[in-house]
Amino acid sequence: MIFIVVRWQIRPELADEWLSIVGPFTEATRAEPGNLFFDWSRDVDDPTRYTLVEAFADGDAGVAHVQSEHFKTAMATLPDAVAAKPEIINVEIPGQSGWSEMGEITPR
Repeated sequence: MIFIVVRWQIRPELADEWLSIVGPFTEATRAEPGNLFFDWSRDVDDPTRYTLVEAFADGDAGVAHVQSEHFKTAMATLPDAVAAKPEIINVEIPGQSGWSEMGEITPR
């Protein structure tokens, strides 16, 4: 599994619109055969910062993602909405195919 986390600093005047701005990109990515998840979160302390947590089944799925038209379109348009260059963590996790359960907490 290719696991990626990206922190996005958004221009303050566009922060409330961010999920709409990335909506088509998000939907298209989630529809890719090799996409495992593609989830946005808004920072509770800084409303102009969003974190994207995404994963792809393997390297081939990751390559297909960055070669897709929706990725190219996003990379051409999103610079107009960001306040800083996004920060990224990108790792391969061998043998992992998605989320695992956390062992320390079980619902009562």
